[in-house]
Amino acid sequence: MPDGELLDSAEARIEEHRRAAASLRMMAPDGRPIGGLSGRVRLVRREFKLGANAFCLGQIDDAGRQRDYDERFAALLNYATLPFYWGGYEPETDAPQAERLRAMAEWCRDNAVAAKGHPLVWHETFPKWADAMEDAEVLRRLEARVRRIVSEFAGLVDIWDVVNEATVSARVENAVGRWAKAAGAAACVAKALGWAHEANKAATLLYNDFNVSPDFESLVQSLVDSGAPVHTVGVQSHMHKGTRPLEWVWNACEAYARWGLPVHFTEATVLSGRLKAEDDDDWHRVRDDWPTTPEGEAAQLEYGRDFYTLLFSHPAVEAVTWWDFSDDRAWQGAPAGLVRKDMSPKPLYEWLAGSFGPGGRWSTDESFASGADGRAEVRCFFGEHEVTGVTESGEELRGRFAFGRRGPREIEVAMG
Repeated sequence: MPDGELLDSAEARIEEHRRAAASLRMMAPDGRPIGGLSGRVRLVRREFKLGANAFCLGQIDDAGRQRDYDERFAALLNYATLPFYWGGYEPETDAPQAERLRAMAEWCRDNAVAAKGHPLVWHETFPKWADAMEDAEVLRRLEARVRRIVSEFAGLVDIWDVVNEATVSARVENAVGRWAKAAGAAACVAKALGWAHEANKAATLLYNDFNVSPDFESLVQSLVDSGAPVHTVGVQSHMHKGTRPLEWVWNACEAYARWGLPVHFTEATVLSGRLKAEDDDDWHRVRDDWPTTPEGEAAQLEYGRDFYTLLFSHPAVEAVTWWDFSDDRAWQGAPAGLVRKDMSPKPLYEWLAGSFGPGGRWSTDESFASGADGRAEVRCFFGEHEVTGVTESGEELRGRFAFGRRGPREIEVAMG
């Protein structure tokens, strides 16, 4: 389907898949229905996960910029990816930086932001101290790492990118790469998913990959066929060299939705400055001469709003993570953030706030009046809502209710 047709029909899909009629019954503390209550219903925390990596939490030396980073993140987003890369999390043998990550996760909890750990198994962030070890010992430590972290962080971090990019792991010459080459990528992923599931059976577990290809699809099919505990498919979408057609984005959603699993776009990057050269395949070099520009920010906004609109309209997509929240410390030094290095918002940040934020186009803010039986009908976006109302005698009451995509449509709201 051409890009224009996909966008023309997006609002109708959003209305169908992200919003529904809620039959509310306003109830007094003594259990009586409250008739004649008039007021408003507002979305206070949406079900759809709107996120970014939060790698700068507690890491910025300038207190003012750290405060601005924290405040702007929490004001817009409800989902954060936290860094559990093996080499960075455990830079020395048996010396994990658990407290640093726990502080990040506690900030997320305190700011109503769901935290996801990323990644538990990845060939790229292999710890240097493991190079001299036998592969069997490394894999023993890898299993212990997965089990320990998922167990220790249960309740704070209950969503995990368990394995990252296993379709290409066998190309790498380290213990993780050799494991994938010997056992097969699907078997390795299934094994790691099992470790994580046994450590926290309530956790949501993802397989995440950039390699949108038959290899990726075959791997997920193998996981599903074997009954491995894969709960969500993570699709990366870094676009440093140029944006992908929206038709490609839609087709990726369709391809990875076919197993009935939720789809997360886990690592989205659209630049607000010059593009990476087509022949530049050095993904590890960090550049310090890559500024954001007004023209680039306008282009980021133009593509970004279509990208988010399309993904929000697809019923299988449950989360979108913009990879770098700020240009400060962005991957490769690219102008990839929603905010600039000084933490001032870019146009795409402002558009997202106006679309997903309080009072935005995709946020519930509806008036109601309850009948004699306490009932009121309101169309709501999925998420947690606050109700404020005034009785016929002038008493002001408040209540809250959860309205989920898979939950009941008739809800009693305790008002007090």
